Amino acid sequence: MKKLLLIAFAIITQIAPVASQEKKDAPLRVGVVGLVHGHVGWILSNEKKSNIEIVGIVEPNKELARRLTKQHGLSMDIVFDTIEEMDEAVHPEAVNAFNSTFDHLETVRYCAPKGIHVMVEKPLAVSWEHAKEMVELARKHNIHLLTNYETSWYGSNHKAYDLIIKEKAIGQMRKINFHTGHFGPIEIGCGDEFLEWLTDPVLNGGGALMDFGCYGANISTWLMSGKTPISVTCTTSSFKPSKYPKVEDDATIVLQYPDTEVTIQASWNWPHHVKDMEVFGATGFVKCKNGTDMELMTDEKIGPSSLKANDLPKGENDPFAIFKKVVHENYKLPAYDLTSLENAQIVVQILEAAKISSKEGKTVLWKNLYPENK
Repeated sequence: MKKLLLIAFAIITQIAPVASQEKKDAPLRVGVVGLVHGHVGWILSNEKKSNIEIVGIVEPNKELARRLTKQHGLSMDIVFDTIEEMDEAVHPEAVNAFNSTFDHLETVRYCAPKGIHVMVEKPLAVSWEHAKEMVELARKHNIHLLTNYETSWYGSNHKAYDLIIKEKAIGQMRKINFHTGHFGPIEIGCGDEFLEWLTDPVLNGGGALMDFGCYGANISTWLMSGKTPISVTCTTSSFKPSKYPKVEDDATIVLQYPDTEVTIQASWNWPHHVKDMEVFGATGFVKCKNGTDMELMTDEKIGPSSLKANDLPKGENDPFAIFKKVVHENYKLPAYDLTSLENAQIVVQILEAAKISSKEGKTVLWKNLYPENK
């Protein structure tokens, strides 16, 4: 008997790595929930690159579904009216939510008890109330709940992190400035299905503040290793009320930390597309002009030098690849990673505090608003 057990154990230990490799090589079977987000083309055209397989799409707007499936060479046979219908028919391992931010909660409410992992487009939720329930559901049912921000895949941001945090190249961070936005969603030609919820204060939770304020909140939380600010101050403006009558089209958020001040300028009023970052330390600065181009100064007498950031390594260079790695390879994201749940919930708290500050016309103290995690 003992000999048989040893033989069985040997067989199992030989098979286990093979099964693990099979899982690693197999595409992640994903469902796409909603086609109303303007970034949905990112996943519809990305199957081979990220080693995923789109097994189902949830979109009741059949005209929209026909247009996008034809554009990306997908079949209408995998399009369903509801997430329940899709799950019953194709049983996805994970879903990517490209619906309104308000609908993220309902997506998690369905998926979490079913053990279906979820990645949403930024930000995690329209409010802290929604976010709290989503976090509780994810933890209760042990699913991965990730948030995708475009800037998470910028090589420049990762190189800046290494220079600032790992190499201490510019000393203690003093000021961080973010400029994020563009001409405006109407001006750049966003589709009607996107504008319908993006410019709605309920479905998007706000306007430019939510749409672009989340980037700076996300990256600063990462750079600050998950520390929360002492206070949040925000002013909002409506420069184009005829175009955006329901929501603000410009926001400036100031986060005060013990030794660092963060300014986030989020706008639908820039004269160009911009997602940049400036980090000023005690002894120098790092500037990320875009996803690749950078400047570094460590000695004012020498002056700044230009840098080019490398692309992120394969398997970690886009949201769907990292989602697969997390689900199939049990990859553990670093603490307060850009796509992580703990980062995403702080982002929502910052945005909520910013909205309250703007509405009340005063600085909001973090400890008063969030006593549970001051």
